[in-house]
Amino acid sequence: MSGRSYMRIPREEIPWFPTIDPDLCLNDGICVDFCSNGVFAVDDIQTKVVNPYNCVVGCSACANECPAGAITFPDTRELVEKLRELRAKYAPQKSETSVSS
Repeated sequence: MSGRSYMRIPREEIPWFPTIDPDLCLNDGICVDFCSNGVFAVDDIQTKVVNPYNCVVGCSACANECPAGAITFPDTRELVEKLRELRAKYAPQKSETSVSS
């Protein structure tokens, strides 16, 4: 685990990161240059998602920059529902000891 979190949720539990369709990808490196979080890298053969959990939760700007439309993300409605579930799971626990006045 990277130790990163989003709203107190471990980042690795949040399914938000890009997927590249290798059949559409032009391997032009535009996404690599655009993303300042180091999510993408180009090797000798193809562009890859190398650091998926560096992706900012909810950001899909790189998909708009891709001229081939090769980058996709999960449905945002599914993200919202998953975040709702995870926030409940990781909500701070109230103390079971109450103080009376």
